[in-house]
Order: sequence, then structure tokens, then C-alpha cells
Amino acid sequence: MRGRSPAKGAVVIKAVLFDLDDTLLRLNLTAFIARYVAGAARLLGEAARMSPAALAVPFMRSFLAIDAQDRSDSLTNEQLFNQTFFSACGIPLDDPVIHDLVDCYEREVVPGLSGGIVDARPVEGAREAIEAVHAAGLTCALATNPTFSLACDRARMAWAGVGTDDFALVSTYSNSTRCKPSVRYYQEFANQLGVRLEECLMVGNDARRDIVRPDCGLRTAYVGHGRPRGAVWRGPMSDLARELPQIAARLDEADA
Repeated sequence: MRGRSPAKGAVVIKAVLFDLDDTLLRLNLTAFIARYVAGAARLLGEAARMSPAALAVPFMRSFLAIDAQDRSDSLTNEQLFNQTFFSACGIPLDDPVIHDLVDCYEREVVPGLSGGIVDARPVEGAREAIEAVHAAGLTCALATNPTFSLACDRARMAWAGVGTDDFALVSTYSNSTRCKPSVRYYQEFANQLGVRLEECLMVGNDARRDIVRPDCGLRTAYVGHGRPRGAVWRGPMSDLARELPQIAARLDEADA
């Protein structure tokens, strides 16, 4: 613990939110999605007696639908994904039999997709950064872009050398109604954690998705390769692991 008494009314960093892909986990995300879709399309094609190639477009339409930043619906990402997929090909992903089929695929097959062109491996310093958050007495959460199920998130977390026990909350397409960089996504996530956005520090590598408009209160520690102006800290994950207590203390003092 940092052992300081904040000034009355001051904002104190209470939670650190980590992105996953290319933040804690180094991988070729495009290749992973392609492998995921190819495998799921083969499985669903066999079940529905359709050509797997015919299911590639429904998958892409569904991913694009949940990622749209001009959405006005109140559906979870999973509900919208399933609705869009059904409209495109007639396969009901929320049917219990189909759902169980996809769930089995994600639990049993997806964890084996890390090799080859996907080239999944932990980011140096990721494990140490998470341990630094816990050592500082802060809430640690995984704010990965919620385009997949928890089973897919778990597979990628395992490749990064982390697990659900490391996080108080993991965002998935089942518990989110928007995707990054929507402020609504971040606000929903903070609400589920029981903190305010200004009490969170986001750690991410994507200058477009992990750094949101400044008036929402969320600050970002940037671990990517660029130099975005909106970040409160920039550097490699290995440095963040060492400097995190000082970063949080500096933000607390600035807010006080």
C-alpha cells in the first residue's frame, strides 16, 4: 500500500485496467481471428450442412456490427453478434445446441491456436506489472476489447501467462454493450468494478482504442510504439512494472 492520506475530495487511483492483445500478450491478432473464424466456420458448416466458406462473411459482418461506434441499441455485444450472424446466414448461435458446440470449440480447440503465424507469447514485464498492481493494493482488471467470449479471453490470457484469478473483472462480449474506444464501454466497465473512470488508469498499446476523450476522466499509460499526446505515461511494459507505484502516486498528487 502507498500509505498516504489523500486530500479531502481528491481523486485517487483505485484500479488499473490492462488491455490484453499486444499489451500483455504479443500476437498476430489478424492471424488469430482468421484461424478462429476458419475453425468455427468448419464446425458450424458441418452442423448446418453449409459451406464453411459461406460463413466467413457472416462472421465479419457480426464483428463489424459490434465494433460500430454509432450504435444506438442496448444489446450486449454477444446479443448483437448473434442477431447479425443469424440475419446473414440463418444459424442461431444462441440455440442451446449450437451454443454448446461453439463453447466446446472455444474451450478445447482455441487454446491450441497460439503457434505458427499467430506467434503468441507473453510481453516482457507483463506478469511483473500485474504483480505490482496487487502489491500496491490496487484493483487489477482486464479491459480487453470485448469482441470474444470469456473462453476465448481465457485462452489468450493463458498464452500471456495470466489468468482470471489475476483480475477482479474481465470484459467479454457477454458483459459489454459497446467496444473500444466508446466511452460507454469504459464507463460500463468502471461501473461493474464499482469505481469512477477518473479513479482508473488504463494500460494499453493502441493510441486509438486505449486513449479516449480527455473529458471522461480516464488516464492511459501507453505501452505501444508511438508517442500519443493523450497518454499520462509512455514506455515499455517492463518499465511500467517498476514505475507503476510512482505513476499512481504522481496522478494522485496532481489530482489533489
